[in-house]
Amino acid sequence: MVGETDRPTGAGTQGGTEKDQWWLVIGASLAVFMASVDMSIVNVALPAIERDLGIGTNATEWVVLAYLLPLAGLALPTGRWLDTVGRRPALIFSLTGFALASVVAGFSPNLTWLIGARLLQGTSGALLFSLVPALATTAVRPQARGRAMGLITTLGPLGLISGPGLGGVIVDELGWSWIFFVNVPVSVLVMAVGLRFLPSDRPLRAPDRAWFAEALLLSAAVAAFLLALTFTASAGPVWMLLALVPVPLLLVWLRMPGSGAVRGLLRAPGEVGPHLSLLGAATAIGTVFFITPYFMQREMDISVTAMGATILLFPAGMAVTGPIGGFLGDWWGSRRTAILGAAMFTVGLALLLPMDSTWDVNDLTWRLFLAGCGSGLFNAPNMAMAMTNAPTALLATTGSSTSLARTMGFALGPALATLLWSASSYGSDGMRAAVTLATAISALSVLALVRTRVPNTVTPAAASGIGSR
Repeated sequence: MVGETDRPTGAGTQGGTEKDQWWLVIGASLAVFMASVDMSIVNVALPAIERDLGIGTNATEWVVLAYLLPLAGLALPTGRWLDTVGRRPALIFSLTGFALASVVAGFSPNLTWLIGARLLQGTSGALLFSLVPALATTAVRPQARGRAMGLITTLGPLGLISGPGLGGVIVDELGWSWIFFVNVPVSVLVMAVGLRFLPSDRPLRAPDRAWFAEALLLSAAVAAFLLALTFTASAGPVWMLLALVPVPLLLVWLRMPGSGAVRGLLRAPGEVGPHLSLLGAATAIGTVFFITPYFMQREMDISVTAMGATILLFPAGMAVTGPIGGFLGDWWGSRRTAILGAAMFTVGLALLLPMDSTWDVNDLTWRLFLAGCGSGLFNAPNMAMAMTNAPTALLATTGSSTSLARTMGFALGPALATLLWSASSYGSDGMRAAVTLATAISALSVLALVRTRVPNTVTPAAASGIGSR
């Protein structure tokens, strides 16, 4: 079974090293969990932040957007830069920045300080999301890569989904500042692991001026896109016109030398399919997780406590099958396992489609659990495909491009759900339309994997495409 040809071994090997460094993988997974939690944990703290800092409700959304903006806008430039510097100093630099930003956020006396701290957090998070997959890829042998990705791709989404639950406990018991302070001990622990297991190789150096121009251009494009999604959800579909602004900015970026690394990556055999499937799966999850709580409250009349417990069945399913997906991908083949997981996820969403108001909690929980199991089974082998097929010199770029696909999917899902729901005057038909769209998008992610053909090795032609214009 190991002989399936969808796991080339030409990229990301550890220079002949055969000993798997699982402590490094665990540390990297903790870093991803921490950065993922910070994407959603602040949501439950917004009322307390609004009260304590004396700010308006319409301004609090910038506490969330300030983190997402650099996370998405700096993803591609960050990955390209990380491919040219040492991974040990890069890890220490990013974790130090994340910890310091968290301290500043916790002590922020006003909204300006808090937004500035969140921008720095998002910048450091972009570094971590790009760097961690590269660290895990080179920490283990190709035969164990699926299991390594299983840890990362399980803890990352679990951090995002469990953030509100963790935040609620912390805010109630300790206050909203502590949702940021808890990042400090985690950062120190991961730094210790990195210092222990990562070799001291290339030094850290500042990016060149072209990098900053590229980062500014892409950040502006992402900002326009996120603002379009935000205002569309609150003020109507006319704001979707703002989503056209990124088009000329991206066309300019494509003519810049820095875009060559990303274009070279996507020309590598077997890369487009995993990226498209990840974007589709993240969009489907974002859509369903936005609309399902409203369905439970308004149509099923479920209490908030029962609703929270029900939603947790999805990450529970991911936790069960995430490691299994990594093991199965190493043994049976990454592409086959990813297709199986994506198909199971799609079936789980399709079973939600009746969205019958006469359902009880049990009718919903097993469907969410099935969808979560499919998502967990899909994540690790899909990520292993992307990292294994990547040219060795573009591992951090691959980490950044997959991070961007996931982040944009999570942002796009709620906006699409809101558009369809509002078209039905916020009735149950609009809820079903949103879940139908999510199911269709998930089915397209299966198709993207089915059509992916991966050679036995990463070709020299693919590697030579790095940086070409």
